[in-house]
Order: sequence, then C-alpha cells, then structure tokens
Amino acid sequence: MSFHEKLVALRTQAGFTQAQVAKGAGLSYRGYQNYEYGLREPKMLALIALADFYGVSLDELVCREWPKRREEH
Repeated sequence: MSFHEKLVALRTQAGFTQAQVAKGAGLSYRGYQNYEYGLREPKMLALIALADFYGVSLDELVCREWPKRREEH
C-alpha cells in the first residue's frame, strides 16, 4: 500500500472527511488533499501531526515494515 492509499484508508475507516482530518491535524485542507491524491508528500511536522491524529506510529503511517534487517556483509 502506498502512503496516499494509507491516508485514504485511515480516514475512511475512522469515518472522517478530508476537511475534518485537515482541521484535526492542523493542516490546510488543500494540502491534505494533495497528500491523499499523491500529488505531494508531507514534511516531517505534517507526518507527525497525522500520526498523532490517527494514533499510529510514523512507521505505520508511511507503510514501513519494521524491523528491517540489514544484510550482513
């Protein structure tokens, strides 16, 4: 799942509108829309605000599986 798909999934599962998420996370409506549509990627402060809003980790928000193992050389 891509980041913008994850945003849509979190929002629809929680039953929020885009405007509600933007306001709750302290983001502009248009900016949040751009994240959901995959037109822009948020900066760190916006990622933190979204993770806090949804009560998820940053890893979960950005669809990162953890822990990743480094290949041994």
